[in-house]
Amino acid sequence: MDVSSDIQRRITLTISHVSLKIRALRIERGLTVQELADRCGIERSNLSRIEAGRTNMTLRTLCTICFALKVEIIDLLPVCTQNESPASESD
Repeated sequence: MDVSSDIQRRITLTISHVSLKIRALRIERGLTVQELADRCGIERSNLSRIEAGRTNMTLRTLCTICFALKVEIIDLLPVCTQNESPASESD
């Protein structure tokens, strides 16, 4: 596997992890997609695409979602050890 395809794979895994984490936190807090979208000032359909990993959100949108869910950005990212690269398959 060349470097660019490895990076692409890791990006895909990270986006998937973040998307699923946003959805899990929303559900844990008892919020509907519409309620969280309203708190963030974004369209429900856009939040649905974010949770499904089908869109590339901006850092501003990610920050807004984190503030609405009362979590830090770091809380959404995959955990890795010193010897692992981010978004490794061991998640």
